[in-house]
Amino acid sequence: MQANTGIEWDTTYDVVVVGFGGAGATAARFAADNGAKVLLVDSAPEGQEGGNTRYCAQLIGSGNDYDQLYSYYSKLTAPMDLDEEMKETFVSGMFHMKEYIKDYLEVEPYSFDQSPKYNEILKDAIHEYPEFPGVETYDFLTVHDGMFDAALWKLLKEKVTDRSDKIDVWYESPALHLIQDEQHKTVLGVQIKRKGVELNVQAANGVILTLGGFENDQQKIQDYLGASSLAPLGSLYNQGAGIDMAIEAGAQLWHMRNYESLGMMHGLAVRVEPGSRAAMDMGTDEFHIGSIFVAGDDGSRYFNESEGNRHGHIYNHGTWAVPQNQDHPHLIFDQQQYDKIVSGPAAKFLKPLLEKAVSADTIADLAEKIGAVPEILANEVADFALFAEQGRDYRYNRDPQTMKALGAGPYYALALEQTVLNTQGGPLRNSKAEVLDINNEPIPHLYSAGELGGICANQYQGGGNIAECLIFGKIAGENAARGDVDTMTSASITEEHKSPASSAKSAALQSDVHQEAAAAYSTESNQFIGQSAGGIGDEMVVRITVDSELALEKIEVLQQSESEHGFSAIEQLPEKMVAANSYDVDVVSGASSTSRALKAAVKDALEKAQTQEAAK
Repeated sequence: MQANTGIEWDTTYDVVVVGFGGAGATAARFAADNGAKVLLVDSAPEGQEGGNTRYCAQLIGSGNDYDQLYSYYSKLTAPMDLDEEMKETFVSGMFHMKEYIKDYLEVEPYSFDQSPKYNEILKDAIHEYPEFPGVETYDFLTVHDGMFDAALWKLLKEKVTDRSDKIDVWYESPALHLIQDEQHKTVLGVQIKRKGVELNVQAANGVILTLGGFENDQQKIQDYLGASSLAPLGSLYNQGAGIDMAIEAGAQLWHMRNYESLGMMHGLAVRVEPGSRAAMDMGTDEFHIGSIFVAGDDGSRYFNESEGNRHGHIYNHGTWAVPQNQDHPHLIFDQQQYDKIVSGPAAKFLKPLLEKAVSADTIADLAEKIGAVPEILANEVADFALFAEQGRDYRYNRDPQTMKALGAGPYYALALEQTVLNTQGGPLRNSKAEVLDINNEPIPHLYSAGELGGICANQYQGGGNIAECLIFGKIAGENAARGDVDTMTSASITEEHKSPASSAKSAALQSDVHQEAAAAYSTESNQFIGQSAGGIGDEMVVRITVDSELALEKIEVLQQSESEHGFSAIEQLPEKMVAANSYDVDVVSGASSTSRALKAAVKDALEKAQTQEAAK
């Protein structure tokens, strides 16, 4: 959006950060620490902000030897080209990540490579490409002994809320357009929709785009990735708005074809409704050992089902890549495999998935039900039996020990779909986190960090994107705080054109985050409040009601911001705890983090009840 010198500003900040995920939280924090008054905005409601950082494993890429790390990252990128200065900046950041965590996150970094607990079970993930030179130096760092618990995200958010005197936060406030000076193309501010009104927010020093990728924009998925659809595993609010704004501002794009996946086989999950997050189904032996295989759209197999994937990438003629997306792949299996699954060690987890399967007495009828070509699916079943009998998968070299001919019907098909952890594409940036135009020149006062224009150019090593959020978030925040007033027109930085605020606009200009004590909840004599920060969201608060013997009568969840996968625990566990008169009940499958947080909160409330009773 082009501005003229008569634009009316509704409010002014030194720096505006668009996107409250890991990169945005980092950029806002470092901009504030360098003297800037910061506005941090996000389209998500409070409790759902955090982007993919909230949902990821919380692993931060690092390395103990710079030269080896540089060699490893260079091989990951090859044969694609990547600016040497960008590569050096990123690798240097990972090399110094232990100091970063100590100095800026103020915790002792936990090394997975040096951990007896994780080294063996996660060695394939820590050293994702063991054939590449320099891989041995790579390590995962976390902010404590744990993962998939949002611990890093909570710490990054805490660094923002601790600076509420310098950082204002607006939730449910999507950015619509960047505002530029007509002559110099300097980014002057952002147009933001907030509480029903559109606000022109001036950014005196700079705007930082940290909106993540386009995992939830199916049109961009089709245009840039050539996939009909992908199921997101992370935030539902990464909708490609940053790419639209960058294009409007004249930015050059890069890495638009790169995306990462995860899940069973090469990153598949059981199909979900459009617009929903997929579950990170990692699969079990029962899903790739036996009379079972994956059929693509026409009914034919299209990969080795027993091969381990590397963030969705599987081996492809000398490199590793996410395979071409199928519109409606299915897991195909027979009755003996069905019985094996429902009686196996993972039955509790897998039975709900099998409820979504369709069945038929013949392969031809099954093909009709799933939109496959009957002759092709029948031929695939016959070839699969032949390969199993001869001990050689001539199609994809699947381990013959994992193959068994399909027997008698009925036969089953479970609908799957390709997942997307994140996309990498977006505006091209340089080592100063400046966004570049089509002539490779910085667009004045426009910066970016994180997965919006991520640095990954080819094969991806886990932990890289979180490291990038921290490294380039810091660079962007520091550089935007300093600004470059010489590139701006005098009219753009004056207060002369600030519009008088209406009552609606005055309400919209207030921050959603204040440095206050947690809200107090009322209790009666037999009620107690319990709290826990152990879930995937922010603090969970419960109120328990007990009888004269301290037996549980009622559990109320007063405050929580868990993901939708945790709702089942919130719905089911209170009743189970009351029935058992104990917080110590089984976690709900697929909602383990939320279950643990709820149990910890109830435990906290019970301990308060016991302490009060003991004091009588």
